[in-house]
Order: sequence, then C-alpha cells, then structure tokens
Amino acid sequence: VQLQASGGGLVQAGGSLILSCAASGLTFSGYSVGWFRQAPGKERERVATIKWNGVNPVYADSVKGRFTISRDNAKNLVYLQMNSLEPEDTAVYYCASKLSTAVSWMYWGQGTLVTVSS
Repeated sequence: VQLQASGGGLVQAGGSLILSCAASGLTFSGYSVGWFRQAPGKERERVATIKWNGVNPVYADSVKGRFTISRDNAKNLVYLQMNSLEPEDTAVYYCASKLSTAVSWMYWGQGTLVTVSS
C-alpha cells in the first residue's frame, strides 16, 4: 500500500493550492482519509478528515472556512483545496488513511511541502 501526496509548493499569502493524495494497493472507497501537517518545531496537526462516503468532513478550527477536503473514489484520489493561505499554514502536509472502524491511521504518504510567503 502506498499513498502519494502531491501539489505542494510556494505560494504567497492569500493564494490557493490544491493537494492530491493518490492511493495504490488499496481501494480508497473503503477508507477514511485525513490530511495532516507538521510545521518545523511543532507537533503534527490533523487538518481535515473525510469518511469513505464523503459525508460530514471534519476540519481543524485553524482551517475552517478556508480548506475543503473532497474525494473521488472512482479515481482513488482525495483532495485538499486550500484557499486564503496564511504563513502559518506553512508545513509538510501528509495524507493518511484508515478503515472506517479503525482507531489509528494505518497508512501514510511521504508528505508534500507547502510554503506560504508573507
């Protein structure tokens, strides 16, 4: 099983980016997927999660109203649309997946760096 996060880059404050998480070796439709981030010197933070059916995504307070998580099970992809980016959003972003009934996140991608300049 592999998860591949992509779409990171350098963007100015106020800009937008779309991150993608692609899965191989598993069928995403049976899994919840989450986006996490870790900034230098900080603990990993859960940014957004989405269930297998896309219902009721959950967001961290710090990104509510700015980020949107979505999924395309037919393509085995999960997205994170990030708008109104702030320098505080600078971090390595990771996607992870788990069975809906699992407590712990089972599979992790390698991370993609998002840098927001002021």
